[in-house]
Amino acid sequence: MSRWKELPAELHPQVHQLIVRLRRLKDHSELSTRRLAVKTGYSAKSWQRYLNGRSLPPLEAVEAMARIGGDDPARLLVMHEIAAQRWAEGRTAGTGTPEDSSATPEPTPTERQPYGRVLRVAVAAGAVVTVLSVSVALLLAVRLTEARAQLARDRGDADVTTPATVSETLVPVIYTCRLEQRDARWYAGLSRTTDLLLSNTQVGLEVAEAQCLLRRAGTEPGEIDGIFGPKTRRAVERMQKQNGLIVNGVIDPPTWKALREVAPK
Repeated sequence: MSRWKELPAELHPQVHQLIVRLRRLKDHSELSTRRLAVKTGYSAKSWQRYLNGRSLPPLEAVEAMARIGGDDPARLLVMHEIAAQRWAEGRTAGTGTPEDSSATPEPTPTERQPYGRVLRVAVAAGAVVTVLSVSVALLLAVRLTEARAQLARDRGDADVTTPATVSETLVPVIYTCRLEQRDARWYAGLSRTTDLLLSNTQVGLEVAEAQCLLRRAGTEPGEIDGIFGPKTRRAVERMQKQNGLIVNGVIDPPTWKALREVAPK
Protein backbone atom coordinates (compact mmCIF):
# COMPACT_ATOMS: atom_id res chain seq x y z
CA MET A 1 0.00 0.00 0.00
CA SER A 2 1.41 3.40 -0.97
CA ARG A 3 2.09 6.01 1.67
CA TRP A 4 0.42 9.03 0.14
CA LYS A 5 1.21 12.65 0.83
CA GLU A 6 -1.55 14.76 2.33
CA LEU A 7 -3.56 16.50 -0.40
CA PRO A 8 -3.58 20.33 -0.57
CA ALA A 9 -6.06 21.80 1.91
CA GLU A 10 -7.40 24.23 -0.69
CA LEU A 11 -8.79 21.46 -2.91
CA HIS A 12 -12.57 21.42 -3.26
CA PRO A 13 -14.06 18.37 -1.44
CA GLN A 14 -15.34 16.88 -4.72
CA VAL A 15 -11.91 17.22 -6.35
CA HIS A 16 -10.43 15.67 -3.21
CA GLN A 17 -12.94 12.78 -3.45
CA LEU A 18 -11.96 12.04 -7.08
CA ILE A 19 -8.23 11.99 -6.30
CA VAL A 20 -8.71 9.73 -3.28
CA ARG A 21 -10.69 7.35 -5.49
CA LEU A 22 -7.89 7.32 -8.08
CA ARG A 23 -5.32 6.69 -5.35
CA ARG A 24 -7.28 3.66 -4.16
CA LEU A 25 -7.47 2.29 -7.69
CA LYS A 26 -3.69 2.69 -8.09
CA ASP A 27 -3.10 0.92 -4.78
CA HIS A 28 -5.47 -1.85 -5.83
CA SER A 29 -3.61 -2.29 -9.14
CA GLU A 30 -0.25 -2.49 -7.29
CA LEU A 31 1.35 -0.61 -10.21
CA SER A 32 4.17 1.89 -9.84
CA THR A 33 3.76 5.25 -11.56
CA ARG A 34 6.17 4.06 -14.26
CA ARG A 35 4.08 0.97 -14.96
CA LEU A 36 0.96 3.12 -14.83
CA ALA A 37 2.51 5.38 -17.47
CA VAL A 38 3.13 2.41 -19.76
CA LYS A 39 -0.47 1.19 -19.45
CA THR A 40 -2.19 4.58 -19.78
CA GLY A 41 0.06 6.62 -22.07
CA TYR A 42 0.42 9.40 -19.47
CA SER A 43 3.88 10.00 -18.03
CA ALA A 44 4.89 8.98 -14.51
CA LYS A 45 5.42 12.66 -13.59
CA SER A 46 1.93 13.48 -14.87
CA TRP A 47 0.44 10.78 -12.65
CA GLN A 48 2.42 12.13 -9.70
CA ARG A 49 0.83 15.55 -10.27
CA TYR A 50 -2.65 14.05 -10.66
CA LEU A 51 -2.43 11.86 -7.57
CA ASN A 52 -0.92 14.62 -5.42
CA GLY A 53 -3.67 17.12 -6.29
CA ARG A 54 -1.41 19.52 -8.24
CA SER A 55 -3.16 18.99 -11.57
CA LEU A 56 -6.60 17.70 -12.55
CA PRO A 57 -6.29 14.49 -14.61
CA PRO A 58 -7.89 14.60 -18.09
CA LEU A 59 -10.95 12.51 -18.83
CA GLU A 60 -8.99 9.89 -20.79
CA ALA A 61 -6.61 9.32 -17.87
CA VAL A 62 -9.55 8.76 -15.50
CA GLU A 63 -11.11 6.27 -17.94
CA ALA A 64 -7.79 4.43 -18.23
CA MET A 65 -7.49 4.20 -14.43
CA ALA A 66 -11.04 2.83 -14.21
CA ARG A 67 -10.16 0.05 -16.64
CA ILE A 68 -6.95 -0.81 -14.80
CA GLY A 69 -8.54 -0.74 -11.35
CA GLY A 70 -11.73 -2.54 -12.38
CA ASP A 71 -13.94 0.35 -11.22
CA ASP A 72 -17.28 1.50 -12.66
CA PRO A 73 -16.34 3.95 -15.47
CA ALA A 74 -19.77 5.62 -15.41
CA ARG A 75 -19.39 6.64 -11.77
CA LEU A 76 -15.84 7.92 -12.31
CA LEU A 77 -17.03 9.96 -15.31
CA VAL A 78 -19.65 11.68 -13.16
CA MET A 79 -17.11 12.31 -10.39
CA HIS A 80 -14.66 13.75 -12.95
CA GLU A 81 -17.32 16.00 -14.50
CA ILE A 82 -18.19 17.49 -11.12
CA ALA A 83 -14.53 17.77 -10.08
CA ALA A 84 -13.70 19.54 -13.36
CA GLN A 85 -16.45 22.08 -12.71
CA ARG A 86 -15.16 22.77 -9.20
CA TRP A 87 -11.56 22.95 -10.45
CA ALA A 88 -12.52 25.45 -13.16
CA GLU A 89 -14.49 27.55 -10.65
CA GLY A 90 -11.48 27.60 -8.34
CA ARG A 91 -9.17 28.75 -11.14
CA THR A 92 -11.63 31.46 -12.19
CA ALA A 93 -11.80 32.74 -8.62
CA GLY A 94 -8.02 32.62 -8.30
CA THR A 95 -8.11 29.85 -5.70
CA GLY A 96 -6.98 26.93 -7.86
CA THR A 97 -4.01 24.83 -6.80
CA PRO A 98 -0.85 26.30 -8.39
CA GLU A 99 1.47 24.10 -10.38
CA ASP A 100 5.09 23.77 -9.24
CA SER A 101 6.78 25.11 -12.34
CA SER A 102 10.27 24.22 -11.10
CA ALA A 103 9.44 20.52 -10.80
CA THR A 104 6.77 20.12 -13.46
CA PRO A 105 7.61 19.48 -17.13
CA GLU A 106 5.71 21.10 -19.98
CA PRO A 107 2.26 19.46 -20.17
CA THR A 108 1.40 17.28 -23.14
CA PRO A 109 -1.14 18.54 -25.73
CA THR A 110 -3.78 16.29 -24.16
CA GLU A 111 -3.21 17.83 -20.74
CA ARG A 112 -3.19 21.34 -22.22
CA GLN A 113 -6.76 21.22 -23.52
CA PRO A 114 -9.12 23.87 -22.02
CA TYR A 115 -11.41 22.89 -19.19
CA GLY A 116 -14.43 23.83 -21.31
CA ARG A 117 -13.47 21.19 -23.85
CA VAL A 118 -12.92 18.64 -21.09
CA LEU A 119 -16.40 19.36 -19.76
CA ARG A 120 -17.97 18.99 -23.20
CA VAL A 121 -16.23 15.66 -23.70
CA ALA A 122 -17.33 14.54 -20.23
CA VAL A 123 -20.96 15.46 -20.92
CA ALA A 124 -20.94 13.65 -24.28
CA ALA A 125 -19.32 10.59 -22.76
CA GLY A 126 -21.82 10.68 -19.92
CA ALA A 127 -24.71 10.63 -22.39
CA VAL A 128 -23.28 7.59 -24.15
CA VAL A 129 -22.65 5.83 -20.84
CA THR A 130 -26.23 6.56 -19.75
CA VAL A 131 -27.61 4.81 -22.82
CA LEU A 132 -25.29 1.83 -22.47
CA SER A 133 -25.93 1.52 -18.71
CA VAL A 134 -29.68 0.84 -18.85
CA SER A 135 -29.35 -2.92 -19.15
CA VAL A 136 -26.55 -2.95 -16.60
CA ALA A 137 -28.70 -0.99 -14.14
CA LEU A 138 -31.52 -3.50 -14.49
CA LEU A 139 -29.18 -6.41 -13.88
CA LEU A 140 -27.82 -4.63 -10.83
CA ALA A 141 -31.38 -4.23 -9.61
CA VAL A 142 -31.83 -8.00 -9.74
CA ARG A 143 -28.62 -8.55 -7.79
CA LEU A 144 -29.73 -5.96 -5.25
CA THR A 145 -33.02 -7.80 -4.84
CA GLU A 146 -31.26 -11.10 -4.21
CA ALA A 147 -28.84 -9.51 -1.74
CA ARG A 148 -31.66 -7.88 0.23
CA ALA A 149 -33.53 -11.17 0.37
CA GLN A 150 -30.45 -12.97 1.67
CA LEU A 151 -29.87 -10.24 4.26
CA ALA A 152 -33.40 -10.60 5.58
CA ARG A 153 -33.04 -14.41 5.79
CA ASP A 154 -29.75 -14.08 7.66
CA ARG A 155 -31.28 -11.64 10.14
CA GLY A 156 -34.53 -13.54 10.50
CA ASP A 157 -36.27 -10.19 10.41
CA ALA A 158 -39.77 -10.47 9.01
CA ASP A 159 -40.28 -6.69 9.22
CA VAL A 160 -37.48 -5.80 6.81
CA THR A 161 -38.90 -4.64 3.50
CA THR A 162 -37.25 -7.13 1.14
CA PRO A 163 -38.03 -7.38 -2.57
CA ALA A 164 -37.65 -11.17 -2.68
CA THR A 165 -38.88 -11.31 -6.27
CA VAL A 166 -38.82 -9.05 -9.28
CA SER A 167 -41.40 -8.44 -11.97
CA GLU A 168 -41.14 -9.71 -15.54
CA THR A 169 -39.55 -6.39 -16.55
CA LEU A 170 -36.78 -6.88 -13.96
CA VAL A 171 -37.99 -3.92 -11.86
CA PRO A 172 -37.55 -4.55 -8.10
CA VAL A 173 -40.49 -4.60 -5.72
CA ILE A 174 -41.07 -1.15 -4.21
CA TYR A 175 -39.30 -0.33 -0.91
CA THR A 176 -41.11 0.89 2.19
CA CYS A 177 -39.94 4.13 3.82
CA ARG A 178 -39.66 3.84 7.61
CA LEU A 179 -39.07 7.46 8.54
CA GLU A 180 -37.72 8.29 11.97
CA GLN A 181 -35.79 11.16 13.49
CA ARG A 182 -32.55 10.56 15.36
CA ASP A 183 -30.08 13.15 16.60
CA ALA A 184 -31.93 15.91 14.75
CA ARG A 185 -31.66 14.01 11.46
CA TRP A 186 -34.16 12.06 9.39
CA TYR A 187 -33.63 8.46 8.31
CA ALA A 188 -35.80 6.14 6.23
CA GLY A 189 -34.44 2.82 7.51
CA LEU A 190 -32.52 1.88 4.34
CA SER A 191 -29.14 3.61 4.73
CA ARG A 192 -27.44 5.99 7.17
CA THR A 193 -24.98 7.48 4.68
CA THR A 194 -24.37 11.22 4.64
CA ASP A 195 -21.69 11.55 1.97
CA LEU A 196 -22.05 8.85 -0.71
CA LEU A 197 -22.20 10.40 -4.19
CA LEU A 198 -25.33 9.28 -6.12
CA SER A 199 -26.20 10.09 -9.73
CA ASN A 200 -27.98 8.82 -12.86
CA THR A 201 -28.28 5.02 -13.42
CA GLN A 202 -27.03 4.10 -9.94
CA VAL A 203 -28.91 1.39 -8.05
CA GLY A 204 -28.98 0.49 -4.37
CA LEU A 205 -30.35 0.97 -0.88
CA GLU A 206 -28.75 4.42 -0.68
CA VAL A 207 -30.80 5.52 -3.72
CA ALA A 208 -34.00 4.22 -2.09
CA GLU A 209 -33.08 6.08 1.13
CA ALA A 210 -32.63 9.29 -0.84
CA GLN A 211 -35.94 8.76 -2.65
CA CYS A 212 -37.74 8.41 0.70
CA LEU A 213 -36.16 11.64 1.97
CA LEU A 214 -36.98 13.47 -1.27
CA ARG A 215 -40.63 12.45 -0.91
CA ARG A 216 -40.63 13.63 2.72
CA ALA A 217 -39.14 16.94 1.59
CA GLY A 218 -42.00 17.45 -0.86
CA THR A 219 -40.14 16.77 -4.11
CA GLU A 220 -41.73 13.59 -5.46
CA PRO A 221 -39.14 11.18 -6.98
CA GLY A 222 -41.66 8.65 -8.31
CA GLU A 223 -41.62 5.08 -7.05
CA ILE A 224 -39.26 4.17 -4.22
CA ASP A 225 -37.49 1.53 -6.29
CA GLY A 226 -33.81 2.16 -5.50
CA ILE A 227 -33.07 3.15 -9.13
CA PHE A 228 -31.73 6.66 -9.85
CA GLY A 229 -33.70 7.57 -12.95
CA PRO A 230 -34.98 10.78 -14.61
CA LYS A 231 -37.78 11.36 -12.06
CA THR A 232 -35.36 11.04 -9.17
CA ARG A 233 -32.91 13.42 -10.84
CA ARG A 234 -35.63 16.03 -11.39
CA ALA A 235 -36.72 15.68 -7.76
CA VAL A 236 -33.11 16.20 -6.63
CA GLU A 237 -32.81 19.33 -8.80
CA ARG A 238 -36.05 20.79 -7.38
CA MET A 239 -34.91 20.07 -3.83
CA GLN A 240 -31.48 21.62 -4.46
CA LYS A 241 -33.08 24.75 -5.92
CA GLN A 242 -35.44 25.09 -2.95
CA ASN A 243 -32.53 24.87 -0.51
CA GLY A 244 -30.13 27.21 -2.30
CA LEU A 245 -27.72 24.43 -3.31
CA ILE A 246 -25.81 23.94 -6.55
CA VAL A 247 -28.40 22.46 -8.93
CA ASN A 248 -26.58 19.53 -10.55
CA GLY A 249 -29.02 16.64 -10.04
CA VAL A 250 -26.36 14.74 -8.08
CA ILE A 251 -26.82 13.74 -4.44
CA ASP A 252 -23.58 14.95 -2.87
CA PRO A 253 -22.73 15.61 0.81
CA PRO A 254 -24.42 19.07 0.93
CA THR A 255 -27.57 17.56 -0.61
CA TRP A 256 -27.55 14.66 1.89
CA LYS A 257 -27.25 17.21 4.72
CA ALA A 258 -30.23 19.17 3.45
CA LEU A 259 -32.28 15.99 2.91
CA ARG A 260 -31.65 14.77 6.43
CA GLU A 261 -32.28 18.14 8.07
CA VAL A 262 -34.85 19.79 5.78
CA ALA A 263 -38.18 20.65 7.44
CA PRO A 264 -41.15 18.59 6.19
CA LYS A 265 -43.44 20.27 3.68
